[in-house]
Amino acid sequence: MVNNRTIESSFRDPNGFVFTHQGHIYRQINKSYRENYDHLMNSGLYRVLTDTKLLVPHQEVGIDLAKSRDVYKIIRPEQIGFISYPYEWCFSQLKDAAIVTLAIQKKAFDFGMTLKDSSTFNIQFSQGSPILIDTLSFEKYRPLQPWIAYRQFCQHFLAPLALMAIKDVRLSQLFRVHIDGLPLDLVSKLLPRKTWLNFSLLCHIHLHAKSQSHFAGKSVKVKDHKMSKLGFMGIIDGLENAVRKLRYQAGPTQWGDYYADTNYSDEAMNHKKTIIADFLKELKPSVTWDIGANTGIFSQIAAGAGSQTISFDVDPVAVEKNYLECLEKKEKNILPLILDLTNPSGGIGWANKERSSLAERGPADNVLALALIHHLAIANNLPFEKIADFFHKICRSLIIEFVPKSDSQVRRMLSTREDIFSDYNQEAFENVFSRYFTIERSSKIKDSLRTLYLMGSKG
Repeated sequence: MVNNRTIESSFRDPNGFVFTHQGHIYRQINKSYRENYDHLMNSGLYRVLTDTKLLVPHQEVGIDLAKSRDVYKIIRPEQIGFISYPYEWCFSQLKDAAIVTLAIQKKAFDFGMTLKDSSTFNIQFSQGSPILIDTLSFEKYRPLQPWIAYRQFCQHFLAPLALMAIKDVRLSQLFRVHIDGLPLDLVSKLLPRKTWLNFSLLCHIHLHAKSQSHFAGKSVKVKDHKMSKLGFMGIIDGLENAVRKLRYQAGPTQWGDYYADTNYSDEAMNHKKTIIADFLKELKPSVTWDIGANTGIFSQIAAGAGSQTISFDVDPVAVEKNYLECLEKKEKNILPLILDLTNPSGGIGWANKERSSLAERGPADNVLALALIHHLAIANNLPFEKIADFFHKICRSLIIEFVPKSDSQVRRMLSTREDIFSDYNQEAFENVFSRYFTIERSSKIKDSLRTLYLMGSKG
C-alpha cells in the first residue's frame, strides 16, 4: 500500500474517505458503496449534475493508491481552490448553498436516487457558485422511503438561515460550536413567538423540535415511516419555499459603509489603487488573501490581475455586499468570507482536525493588509511582533499599509482611550517587520499620511 495522508474530516463515512497524494486530492470508494456509485455514474445523474456545475467532476484512476483492501474505486475530484466553512459565509451564501442542495435532490429523484445527507460542509464555493463536493452523498431511492437527510437539512440550512434573517446575522457563528447542525430545540427557543404563525417555520423547526424531543431515547426505525413520492417531493418543495422566503435585512454596522466615511480623497484612493495594481503586477500571485477587505474594492484589483482572491472581513454586512456585488458582476475569482483576524477560524471537530484552521489552509501567495495595522495594534493591543509573525506564517508576500498616529482615523481611535502605544511608529513598524520580511518596495500614498509596502517573506 502507498503511504498517503487521510483527510481527517472524511472519517465518518464507512463507504469511503478522502486522502491526499503528491499534492492532489483523491477519494477512495469502498465496495460497500459499489451499487450506489454505479447507479450514479450509469443512470446519467452524474453527467447532468456535473454539466450544470452542481457536483464537482472527477476522474477514475487506478486503485494502486488504495489504503485498504476494501477498495472499489479511486477517484480524483477536481480540486477546489479554497475550502471554506458555513460559519465563514454570509447570509446569501448559506441561502444559495441551501437552494443548490435542494436542486441536487430534485435532480437526483428524477434518476431514482436521493441524498443521504445534506451537510453544509459538503458544499463549497467554486467559480463564485456553490457546488457539492461529496460524491458519496447519493443512494438509490427505495419506494415509500422518506428523505433521511431532512433533519440534517433543517439543522444545517433552514434553522441558521431563520436565525440570521429574523434575529441576528451573527448567530451563524453557532456553527463553530454545533458543527453537526444547530439543535432545533435551541433554535425554536431563540426565534420570536411570531414565527409560530409562519407555517413553514412552525412545521420544519418548532414542531420538528418537539418531535425530536418526544422521540429522544426511543427506538424508531426509518422503515417504520413511509412516504409516497408525492409526499417526498412535497417536503422538498416546502423547504425550498421556506428558504426562498427568508430575507436578510442588513442594518447599519461599523464597517458596512466604511468607504462612505473614509479620510481618503479621490486622489489618494486612485493613487492607492495604482500602487497596489503595480505591486500585484510585479508579484503575479496565484492566490491572494485580502484581509480586512470590507466590500472588496481591492479584492477586485487582485482578481483583475488574475489572482484567485479570498476576500475576508469581520463585518457580515460588508461580506454580504461583497458577495452580492460579485454575483451581479459575475466575478468568479473572488470568494468573500467572514473572518475576525483577532479570533480566526481554528481547527475544530474531533481532535480539532475535522475543520482546518485558517493557517492550515495557507499559506497564500500574497496577503493584502490594507488600512488594517492600526486596528490590530491599537484597537486590539497587538504588538507589531505578533502581527508580523502571524502574517509571516500565512503568506509568501505581503502588501501592507502603515497608518501613522497623525492620521485622522487613528486620532479618532485614540480620542476615547489613553495612548499607551509609545512603540506605534513607522520606524518601529519597519524594524519589526524586517525580521520576518524583506521590504522590497515602499510608496507614500498621495494626499495622505499613509505608506504602502511590498514585502517578501523570509524563509
